[in-house]
Amino acid sequence: MPGSYVSLLIVALVLVNLCTVLCFWLDKQKAIAGERRISEGDLLGLAIFGGSPGALLARHLFRHKTRKEPFSTQLLMIVALQVGAIIGFIAFA
Repeated sequence: MPGSYVSLLIVALVLVNLCTVLCFWLDKQKAIAGERRISEGDLLGLAIFGGSPGALLARHLFRHKTRKEPFSTQLLMIVALQVGAIIGFIAFA
């Protein structure tokens, strides 16, 4: 039974990261076209729900939102908190 939960978690994380990369790409395309953009809150929300690896990858791949403040700091804080939570979980599991 626990193995199925782990598999489900992995699938969910892959999907949220794919969605995050897609949203960053879409936002970049909208920025180029001068169209209405995806909100920074929505992009950060995807990162909070597990999409931070996808957000970091997308920033690098698309050179998008790499110098935007406070977005960059907020994203890095989310990553730091998630890494800390993972380390804490492993240490106390």
